Formats: sequence, C-alpha cells, structure tokens
Amino acid sequence: MARYSAFLGRRVEVQYRAGDILLPASGIFVADSGRSIFLEQNFEQHGQHKHFRWEIPYQCLVRIIEKPNEGAGVDAASSPANRTSAAEAPEPSKSGNEPLSAAAAASSVGPGFIPFPHNPKTA
Repeated sequence: MARYSAFLGRRVEVQYRAGDILLPASGIFVADSGRSIFLEQNFEQHGQHKHFRWEIPYQCLVRIIEKPNEGAGVDAASSPANRTSAAEAPEPSKSGNEPLSAAAAASSVGPGFIPFPHNPKTA
C-alpha cells in the first residue's frame, strides 16, 4: 500500500538519510511504489534543459513537507501545514544499528583522533 500517495503531483521537500548524514531534496512528487517515493525536478543549467529524478526508499525518509507552488496565493500557503504534520515519517528508532551523527562519531574515536582543518592552507 502506498503510504505517501496523498502527495502525488505536489511540490514537496524531503529530508532523507544517506549513510550517517541527512540530505534535502525538493521537487514534484511523481510516484509512490509502496517501497520508495520518486521526486522529479526540471531546470535549466548553462542554457540546457536538465531533468533529474530521485528514488528514495521508505526506510531512508526522515521528513516530507508539501511546499506551495511558486506564485501561489496566501490561501494555498496556509493549508499544507495541516496536512504536513499528519504525513511526516515516524522518527527513526534508537536501535544499536543506527548510524552515528558526526559529533557522536568524533567523540567515540578517542583522544588520538586529529580532525582535518576545515580550510586548507595554500602556498
């Protein structure tokens, strides 16, 4: 059964897990297979038309929010907030096989860990 089919054809913003980081994605919700959702985005870059499509498995979804279309009125912007809270994905469980956050991973390495500097020095 498709869990997120209420979003079909709507502009959405999704936050999903890829390894131990959270990534954002936004586009038109085009399909729900029952195991994954599919987002599509069309844009122009360097004078060329580009088409991009994401497949995001259910287990990677953290949050899905409907975004109003560009140029939509005030009435359209107020109604998605009501649907958003009910359709958000459940919080990830705190099991032992969950990926560590960057701060937790750095603190678990120990005192011998030396992080790389954020801004490399140039000659």
